[in-house]
Formats: sequence, structure tokens, C-alpha cells
Amino acid sequence: MSEWHKSSYSDGGGGDCVEVAEGRITKVRDTRHRHLGHLDFPSAEWIAFLTQIKSDRA
Repeated sequence: MSEWHKSSYSDGGGGDCVEVAEGRITKVRDTRHRHLGHLDFPSAEWIAFLTQIKSDRA
């Protein structure tokens, strides 16, 4: 099982953060509401999402 890590864009001061566990299925959750669970994405869809975000910033 993959480990959770915080987004590199999350507040380092312990504020609102997004955590991701990447693997065959990528999991995404809100650190303030972990008890509510997470969202699952097939890895190909997660990679496509990140690619699109990066291309929009360029």
C-alpha cells in the first residue's frame, strides 16, 4: 500500500492540506476531514489531471 503525503502546495504551517497516496489507484483526501474518507482515481486519470493542471499554468 502506498503512503500518504501532503501536496507540495499545501500550507506547511499545519493548515488546510490535501494528501495523496499514489499507486495503481490514487487516493486523495482533505487533512481536516480525514474521517470523511477519500476519493479514488485510476492512476492514468490522476496523471492526466496533473498534466492538464501543469499545462494550464504554462
